[in-house]
Amino acid sequence: MKFTEKLEHAWTHADSMLMVGLDPDPQRFPAELKGKPDAIYEFCKGVIDATAPYVCGIKPQIAYFAAQRAEDQLEALCDYLRTAYPHLPLVLDAKRGDIGSTAEQYAAEAFERYRADAVTVNPYMGFDSVEPYLAWEEKGVIILCRTSNKGGSDLQFLDVGNGEPLYLHVASLVANRWNKNGQCALVVGATFPNEIAKVRERVGDMPLLIPGIGAQGGDIGGTVAAGKNSAGLGMMINSSRAILYASNGDDWREAAAKAALDTRNAINAAK
Repeated sequence: MKFTEKLEHAWTHADSMLMVGLDPDPQRFPAELKGKPDAIYEFCKGVIDATAPYVCGIKPQIAYFAAQRAEDQLEALCDYLRTAYPHLPLVLDAKRGDIGSTAEQYAAEAFERYRADAVTVNPYMGFDSVEPYLAWEEKGVIILCRTSNKGGSDLQFLDVGNGEPLYLHVASLVANRWNKNGQCALVVGATFPNEIAKVRERVGDMPLLIPGIGAQGGDIGGTVAAGKNSAGLGMMINSSRAILYASNGDDWREAAAKAALDTRNAINAAK
């Protein structure tokens, strides 16, 4: 099944546009996991099991695993997710941005080693930094457009001519030239709802990955109003820390489930 088909099924199956990001920080783990060699796997597995009924996908951030020398635990986690929850899209948040044979290796890492359904990439080296991922026609390629960090404006708001900011130029490139297989999506931060609306207008019903709610303070109502597509869907609204670390006590699984359910319901209420 293509990534976009799997995503559309997930939106309706769970009645959810919430995506849970896995940013495992052992310093914030509950006491029961402290010192365990597979603590990252067990923590993330617990979060997945607790939140799976309420989400449209899972997004592990590769840096959190690599920094802890836990790539093997990420592989095991991806295997578990595909086996236990095959209907949920797996988005590898890697933000890769290189060219040529190096980009081909990054694509193989995402789609062969981790067997992700989609991967995030950085387009600022141009089309040849994205092209190797597009060769995997069943897979999703989620391209940075208007990111949620304040410093994103340093480059993304540069005028490329006739008053058009760079991030909208990127949106047009992806929608009109790069998305030949219908596999692309864009990253647009919830901290900038006005820009979400401009991107949505520019790219039609293309899926948007929207980080920035929860710990980063993005407004759910403004995000949904700006980003929904013609069917009232179209978004992977990501929350990580607010769900992962809703509690570090014995009730951490239950707290994560409640945080995911509450966020899912808040998103749906805003529709």
